[in-house]
Amino acid sequence: MKILIVGSGGREHAIAVSAAGSPRVDKIYCAPGNAGIGQVAECVPITAMEFDALAAFAKEHEVDFTIIGMDDPLAGGIVDVFEAEGLKVFGPRKNAAVLEGSKAFSKDLMKKYKIPTAAYETFDDPNKALTYLETAKMPIVLKADGLALGKGVLICNTLEEAKAGVKEIMEDKKFGEAGSRMVVEEFMTGREVSVLSFVDGKTIKIMSSAQDHKRAQDGDQGLNTGGMGTFSPSPFYTDEIDAFCKKYIYQPTVDAMAAEGRPYVGVIFFGLMLTEDGPKVLEYNARFGDPEAQVVLPRMKNDMIDVMEACVDGRLDEIDLQFEENAAVCVVLASEGYPVSYEKGFPITGLDAFDSRDDYYCFHAGTACKDGQIVTNGGRVLGVTAKGSDLKEARKKAYEAVEWVKFDNKYMRHDIGKAIEDVEP
Repeated sequence: MKILIVGSGGREHAIAVSAAGSPRVDKIYCAPGNAGIGQVAECVPITAMEFDALAAFAKEHEVDFTIIGMDDPLAGGIVDVFEAEGLKVFGPRKNAAVLEGSKAFSKDLMKKYKIPTAAYETFDDPNKALTYLETAKMPIVLKADGLALGKGVLICNTLEEAKAGVKEIMEDKKFGEAGSRMVVEEFMTGREVSVLSFVDGKTIKIMSSAQDHKRAQDGDQGLNTGGMGTFSPSPFYTDEIDAFCKKYIYQPTVDAMAAEGRPYVGVIFFGLMLTEDGPKVLEYNARFGDPEAQVVLPRMKNDMIDVMEACVDGRLDEIDLQFEENAAVCVVLASEGYPVSYEKGFPITGLDAFDSRDDYYCFHAGTACKDGQIVTNGGRVLGVTAKGSDLKEARKKAYEAVEWVKFDNKYMRHDIGKAIEDVEP
């Protein structure tokens, strides 16, 4: 069968590698793709937001199945466009992708259906937000309502920081129109865990847990990024927590979306906070996380295409979703200066070191080909991933592998997964 993947980052490279591992797949296209994806797929020069052009390409090339990797096209309604053309596509329709596209919608949904989450208020007027903050308990969390590449969240420790945050989000529009509306949320403490899931509108199957590292610098310092590294599974995501979440969070979310006339098909990413009062939802994403996909998909035993097709066909209940009894760690190699400003175009060497090694992956996020050479082309450049028998071994192997790769202005965190090395679940 022929597959089309829409997107251009490390997540889409991980999806492409999984698709290439399916014996059912003969040909993979990716639009627009990147230099690494081009090694397993044919890259197509159509951007992710050109819905009509993508659908026309899929029809012309007789694509059997399309996978939407990115959040923006999902929120924009690409699945609706493909379905209207009679094309088989994996991902939520526009009216379901709002689960990620609007934080106000998702918070209201959780409140209505009693899904555990932080207390919150929503504001369209910055002056009303400022008045509310005068009596609010600090620290507090400010979230731009719309999509902001995983960066539209500010944790404010003082009233002064919170006031500056309102200006940044709602007045200066640092995150664009995503900040036209803002959610003000109580600050929750605990360990964060990411849980990905497959959903077919009524049935939900949980993937292995993971944990992202959002801050740019070691010790969780610096600015928020799209993610500087991740590991899977989380030793803090116990059987007891899993049972609680299945009963009070996962299935209730799927049921709530169906009850609202927004049946959800695709991947739901649950961002959880394990608080003293139990697990609570931090956020929903309407697609695979990046870089969570880079540590979860390599550990999945199932044929990914089989699972995705079962979601689209409404028969996910027939799938026995299984993961390897091991661990994976991904370290992001970024461009110095990310997420603010950085240079691009530096040649990358050492990538061939991954070719002959099992359990090692180098997922391309921001790369391009220039004069026959792979060069840096983004803030997050590569996701170096390794599998091991446990988290300690996977982390050791991942940090060995990052040394194989060289490029000017290479930057990374040195503590991805460090805090969990010696932790007993």
